Amino acid sequence: MTKGRIIYAVIFLALLSATLMAKNDPAIVMTWPADKPALKLTFEKFRQVGIYAGQSSFVSDVTVANMTEKQIPRASFTVYFMDKNKVRIGEGLLQVSDLDAGQAAKIQFQFSSVGIPASIVLSAKKDMLAKTIPLRVISVPTGAKLKVDEQEAGTTPVMVRLTVGTHQLDLTKDGYAPGGTPLEITPDELPGGSITVELGGLSRDTVELRDGSVVLGDVISMSMTQMVVRVDGKDQTYDRNQVKRIMLVEREILMQAPVSQPVPVQPHP
Repeated sequence: MTKGRIIYAVIFLALLSATLMAKNDPAIVMTWPADKPALKLTFEKFRQVGIYAGQSSFVSDVTVANMTEKQIPRASFTVYFMDKNKVRIGEGLLQVSDLDAGQAAKIQFQFSSVGIPASIVLSAKKDMLAKTIPLRVISVPTGAKLKVDEQEAGTTPVMVRLTVGTHQLDLTKDGYAPGGTPLEITPDELPGGSITVELGGLSRDTVELRDGSVVLGDVISMSMTQMVVRVDGKDQTYDRNQVKRIMLVEREILMQAPVSQPVPVQPHP
């Protein structure tokens, strides 16, 4: 057998082995939490879809069923995969949202592993089943980036789900001063509410430098080689290569009435 045929045969046998593994793998059924199950997770056979840098990529169809009589707004698990010696060889993130009472959702779950998984361990957030309230966040002007408790939450207007307690909303938009507010969500809060945050216009020009620092002041002059910014009454000069971005505030130009000089009266001869 030639070298090329040997390589082809090895590849064929590897693919055949992966196929047989996928066909023979029974479904893995797990419930969470163990003491009073609220979710039932059914992992179908693992299908190997690729190999890169020593790691194998797998996909599995996972059915997540709500076993309670209440809606579960979100479920998020880190799924750890163990080999036959209980050594962790891979992991993946499994997420599902808005599961009504008794409802099930089927999702395709993907993970990477350095070997063939033999068992699964679930790690879930403690507050995963906590009650959440939908809230619409609006900004004036629209199109501001929203962070909730320092986590990215989209661009306004946007709908977010907040747990009971105190949260911090922060909004930013180019050309406007940042805005933010603390927000208290009470247990008896009703869905369908909204909050509007108004962003103030910047009173100074913003110069963002390539080192990540930001200078607030008045841009006095700018050429192909340098820029002069007045900060607290003092002029600072920057090389144009230091400047990454400039945001100039809108200025009102006051039109002054022209000054007319009186025409001298010529004496009569």
